[in-house]
Amino acid sequence: MIRRLIPHPGLSVFLALFWLVLANSWTTGSLIVALFLGITVPLITRPWWPDRPRVARPWLLVPYALLVLWDVIVANFQVARVILFLPKDRIRSTFIAVPVDLTAPEAISILAGTITMTPGTVTADWAADGRTLLIHALHAPDPDAVRDDIKTRYEARLKRIFG
Repeated sequence: MIRRLIPHPGLSVFLALFWLVLANSWTTGSLIVALFLGITVPLITRPWWPDRPRVARPWLLVPYALLVLWDVIVANFQVARVILFLPKDRIRSTFIAVPVDLTAPEAISILAGTITMTPGTVTADWAADGRTLLIHALHAPDPDAVRDDIKTRYEARLKRIFG
């Protein structure tokens, strides 16, 4: 019964708290509006929500996030080195097609987001068949190595997380 009334409890709580922060008020009226939004928005949008992703090993998300954080820090220094010290004619900017073995759209989105958050790379496109990401790399003297690094460093971990 409660699941029918509140199909996405996390979203409901988020919306209610977000409203209270936006309203900057904890009055009775603000609380009523927050509860109303927290219940009605998920109910109205329920038909467009996909099934919940199957996260087989959620505890592996923490080491994954730490790995991404570390990679973002390291990539900042690498990009700075390329921009500041590498002559423009030696920068090897390229597009790389990365075949994706992941099947969960959420996992693919996390992979694409991870690539985009890491300085020096950006996810430029996702093939219509959902099997390939097009990545732009600021400096990739060996595009195959970049592709292989993405697959082993990120995609393999996401496969374990999403099972």
